[in-house]
Amino acid sequence: MSPDTDAPPEVEAADDAPRDEAREALRDRFAAELGDAVVDSHIAVGSTLWVRVTAEAWRTAGQVARDHLGCRWFDFISGVDWLPSPWGRYENDGFDQPAEPDTEITSSDPTRHPDGAGSAGPVFETGVAGGEARFQLLARVVNLAEHTDIILKADVGDDMTMPSWVPLYDGADWHERETWEMFGITFEGHPGLRHIYLPADFEGHPLRKDFPLIARMVKPWPGIVDVEPMPAEDEPAEDEPAADEGDAEGGEA
Repeated sequence: MSPDTDAPPEVEAADDAPRDEAREALRDRFAAELGDAVVDSHIAVGSTLWVRVTAEAWRTAGQVARDHLGCRWFDFISGVDWLPSPWGRYENDGFDQPAEPDTEITSSDPTRHPDGAGSAGPVFETGVAGGEARFQLLARVVNLAEHTDIILKADVGDDMTMPSWVPLYDGADWHERETWEMFGITFEGHPGLRHIYLPADFEGHPLRKDFPLIARMVKPWPGIVDVEPMPAEDEPAEDEPAADEGDAEGGEA
């Protein structure tokens, strides 16, 4: 085959595609420091830079953002579970009871279908900058002098363990505790993972999609709120005669 005739044509970017040169430069500086640890990126023009890194480079990515890109202000760290709820969208289903989920779906197994029927491909999407795992970490840091921010994300492996950012940003302490409590992600190097909201003996992680929210199953969303019906008009007791029309209208004609 002739390479001149059989090679696929190169696709050129449209000249009028919107550009964000400042964030492109920021992304390139980040990639120059981390190299292959940068897996993917996404630029929301005029808004935000997203960078996905490997799990092993999670703490290093935070250090690069702080020390090399001037992102000294820490905003948040949190987790996300991209799995569609195996219990169904029961907050919109009235009194319908959800189906029982099948066996546990691991973090790095995106091809398992929650109803056990199998799937030809991933059953969940992982947002901008992509991902290959059910659970991801997200963190946002800001350069206050240049008015730029970076949202970092990384896949969480089946061991559900990630490096702690507390040695980099003191404010990460409570954010990692909350993420550990709600998603079950452990942070290596954290000075003291312990509950913030839940009792010490609480079992499960409420922000995982396969955690059953019993209140939503018992009654329609919002479920946890008891809404009393409006009282009906008083009906006469069986042993009391009903008032005649004259009395009801204020007296006899």
